[in-house]
Amino acid sequence: MPVADAVVGGQRMRFDEPARAGLPAHVTVLYPFLPVERIGAGTLDALRALVSRHEGFEVVFGGFGRFPDALWLAPEPAEPLRALTEAISGRWPEAPPYEGRFAEVVPHLTVASGQSSEVYAAVEGELGAGLPFAARVEELQLMVSDGTRWHERAVFRLG
Repeated sequence: MPVADAVVGGQRMRFDEPARAGLPAHVTVLYPFLPVERIGAGTLDALRALVSRHEGFEVVFGGFGRFPDALWLAPEPAEPLRALTEAISGRWPEAPPYEGRFAEVVPHLTVASGQSSEVYAAVEGELGAGLPFAARVEELQLMVSDGTRWHERAVFRLG
């Protein structure tokens, strides 16, 4: 999501380890997905077909939210993202969102993680003037980790 990287990229590189490991600004649709060794041509084709049935959409990031270990931006509307999560996890029930740890999946763009409340407050102050910003969602990226870095495995266009 290049427009998001332009707004939050600096803070993500300072305060979010996955960003430093190559993960671009994003809203997670499903994590974890399947083990890398299970992502073959058939899985990629099925994912491509599933994603293509969903139309592209625009989201606006206008406010912050916090989990105990993260500061994030809320995309509005969140429903198209939830629909993608439900569709993909419904197709691969062995890969529930966040391993089934949460009753509700909250679409979000992580800005900082593993930091103190004071750092989160400072980041909110630094980024607040850049809000709101809009982004058009036209594709999904399948990102995989080699244990050190994140890499793009495939890109899937929405319908």
